[in-house]
Amino acid sequence: MGVDRYWVWLVVRLAVGVAIVAWAASYLKGGSGEKEFKKTLDALKQVHSFRVAFSANPGNQNNQMLWEVDCSRDLLHYQWHVVQTGDTTTDMSRDELHVGSREYDRQSDGSWKPALQGSTQTATAFCRNIGEGIEYNLMPPIATMIKRGILQRGDKKTVNGVRCREWLVTMKGGLSGLEHDTVCIGLEDHLPYEMTVDWAHSHSFFSDYNAAIAFDVPEAAVQPASATTGSN
Repeated sequence: MGVDRYWVWLVVRLAVGVAIVAWAASYLKGGSGEKEFKKTLDALKQVHSFRVAFSANPGNQNNQMLWEVDCSRDLLHYQWHVVQTGDTTTDMSRDELHVGSREYDRQSDGSWKPALQGSTQTATAFCRNIGEGIEYNLMPPIATMIKRGILQRGDKKTVNGVRCREWLVTMKGGLSGLEHDTVCIGLEDHLPYEMTVDWAHSHSFFSDYNAAIAFDVPEAAVQPASATTGSN
């Protein structure tokens, strides 16, 4: 019996060792995770409109942001809302529309007013960077995840009606508290639909890829934009 137990234990140890080696090799060789993320990079290059909703809660502050982007018409709508609680409560918000190189700010009565300065960001710039694979702090940093991340396959789930697979990403050499991300990649189109980051419970949702997004465009912006860009 003693000899039998020895051989059983030896086989178990060998099996565990093989499993550990195979697990490590899957990271070193960049298995299915790397292949899937490269498909995402390619899929993002075909995107010309999208929405991103972002939230984060650093300390006693709640941040909500929304981007709506239409590259074909060079339209970018950006909303920002921050509520800070504590000894006093502060509630701040901003609503901007960027039409080409022009920026309009939403007024308290719901109307748009041209900004004093031109726009510092445009839909065209967002889409150009995405199309060239340049990370722009709006979409998930897929290229960096491929380069520096340990990609672990998670479960399938549904995000805003889209079936996607969640991937757990551990960034090698990442700053303390910022090492762990998740990103849910569409099963059919390979596009990202959700992302979480360690910092301040950051959470992003991505939707309406290549959809016709309705914009409340100021009347004064329509004709000038058409004359100069051929859009709208």
